[in-house]
Amino acid sequence: MRIAIIGGGIAGLAAAYELEQARRAGKQIEYTLFESRDRLGGSLSSEVVDGAVLERGPDSFLTEKPAAAELCRELGLGAELTPSNDADRKTYIVVRNRLVPLPDGLMFLIPTKLIPTALTRLFSWSTKIRMGLELLHPPRPTGLPDESVAALVERHFGRETVDRLADPLLSGIFGGDSAQLSARTVLPRLVEMEEEYGSLTRGMLAAHRKMRARMKAAAKRTARPANEKSSAPSTRAIFTAMRGGMNQLVDAIAARLDPASVRLSVPVSGLEKVADGWKIVAGGKTEVYDAVIFATPAWAAGELLGRIDPQLAGELRAIPYSSSITVNLIYEESQLGRLPDGFGFLVPVVEGRSMLACTFVHRKFLGRTPPGKAVLRAFLGGMKNEALMDSPDEVLVATVRRELSEILGEKILPQSARPEYTQVSRWPRAMAQYAVGHQERMKRIHARVASLPGLKLAGNAYDGIGIPDCIRLGRLVAKELLAVSC
Repeated sequence: MRIAIIGGGIAGLAAAYELEQARRAGKQIEYTLFESRDRLGGSLSSEVVDGAVLERGPDSFLTEKPAAAELCRELGLGAELTPSNDADRKTYIVVRNRLVPLPDGLMFLIPTKLIPTALTRLFSWSTKIRMGLELLHPPRPTGLPDESVAALVERHFGRETVDRLADPLLSGIFGGDSAQLSARTVLPRLVEMEEEYGSLTRGMLAAHRKMRARMKAAAKRTARPANEKSSAPSTRAIFTAMRGGMNQLVDAIAARLDPASVRLSVPVSGLEKVADGWKIVAGGKTEVYDAVIFATPAWAAGELLGRIDPQLAGELRAIPYSSSITVNLIYEESQLGRLPDGFGFLVPVVEGRSMLACTFVHRKFLGRTPPGKAVLRAFLGGMKNEALMDSPDEVLVATVRRELSEILGEKILPQSARPEYTQVSRWPRAMAQYAVGHQERMKRIHARVASLPGLKLAGNAYDGIGIPDCIRLGRLVAKELLAVSC
């Protein structure tokens, strides 16, 4: 069986790795990975500058989703997995140029502790009262049409909670707009809680009680004698990174692949469905494959599939994408005052700034920045500020420096403090947005794909945007094709 993989990001690499493992095990498999750029990894891109690890794209993955860590261990990278420094985890929201910490007891978007919620400066008293009255919210009928995250949150907690909490948090995760994102896809647990309990606060508290009960029961089952200690940690960090940067994962996968099966700087320019498979035109050559895995952005897959299945192509093109910019700044710590405790801060769109967020990288992951250095990583762009993509690097750096100084204060980051090194990275149309109606669109996409034997889709546009999701889906579609070939 001959399989073409279009796209050399992490989803395409995961698919290629799965096929390579099968080939080495004796399966009659040939594969070709086509990548239009001169490098593999897509948005996973890192470099080490004077001992500091700088990530141009994603800096880590969610620990609770196992696919990424499992693959790292398969590749012999287990010792390179680095947990986030959660002992010092603290996140702020910018409110009128002041850093306000997220209140204790906030479970994603849901306040679960009365006193911290009452005392926080993040919300006005009218919003706090509404949060208290939310406990009386009646259950919502099941089966209602999908709605936006903003509509769900505003119905329960008011508009201020959308502006100061939902928007910045979701912008940091999805690079999107809460008024466009699908509640049923992005926050399915909250939709289920509303249908069962009415109040999201009561639903979250009930879920927390169940989780604690399960943990206690599990602890009893695995109880050890008093003189025997367990080597397992009691808690897991929320995020996991690679000690030398996310490129370690890309390089390790690439090293396992057959070099003759990887074609860099070779964009696919044509695709045709033929009787015996799929005809692909790339790099001036035409070849026929039994199957093809699209690991490109959905809009790129739509362009190539336009003549083969216009309906499928239209659905793929209709999936919205946002663009993003990362700006890394390396400073001598002696130039700065004491940064606020924690990992960094989020900037609501209503603050009217270019920055969406800033991470204190040297705090989030220990051991990846030399002593005496501070790495600040700013994020810009998103659905509401695409125009920034056209700004020159020097303008973006100057904007970030000015806004950091205004938010943190001159005593902490004076305008006179110049970074030793700056790095600007642009990611146009890179982050898929799960808009209202995404699940219904996916049903239509799956139906059309099923009518085209040998066609598979993988990537962040379909069933999860994170690195573990892309790895899981890439390996899954490869396994599905291997099952057909047996």
